[in-house]
Amino acid sequence: MKISINKEQLSALDRVFFNGKIHVIDTLPKLDKALDELKAASTLGFDTETRPSFRKGVSHNVALMQISTLNDCYLFRINKIGMPDSLRSFLEDAKITKVGLSLKDDFGVIHKGYNANMSGFIDLQKVVPQYNIADASLQKIFAILFDKRISKGQRLSNWEADTLSEAQQEYAAIDAWACLKIYHHLMSHAFKPEESKYIVNENEN
Repeated sequence: MKISINKEQLSALDRVFFNGKIHVIDTLPKLDKALDELKAASTLGFDTETRPSFRKGVSHNVALMQISTLNDCYLFRINKIGMPDSLRSFLEDAKITKVGLSLKDDFGVIHKGYNANMSGFIDLQKVVPQYNIADASLQKIFAILFDKRISKGQRLSNWEADTLSEAQQEYAAIDAWACLKIYHHLMSHAFKPEESKYIVNENEN
């Protein structure tokens, strides 16, 4: 059995919005308070954003790091606060469970730019195949589970802007929150693969 959603099915879905609270962390005093609040959660969603490069061979450091509970998402503006020891320790703490998607590239950029050795992470791309989900993108996995579409309109925006727009904040928060929501849904056995409307008939031509 194979579960997959196509572009037409995806585009027909209603857009999902983040209904929690977004916290922009752009100073060191805000950082310590945010980490204390996050440490109280058992599992967290994780994602990053990097300023896009439109020139071959040019790349940038991670500009934004999103860490989310189901109700609050914290946007750490790494381009402004850097990688303080407290944040590095948080990311390297194996006892704090953090869930993301396609983490290999994120880890490489973060290690290269900030010398952090990430630990305590679960990559959803290694989890969803156990549920017969063939798609690997966050947008498609979320759509299969929740019948909602994540907008990708802000993906190539400037994540090093002086101030993040409300649209950027919403986009960034959803990506981290969605990872956590997917993980909770799968771990609670709420998703029944055999009942999915997105089962693909592999015998069709």
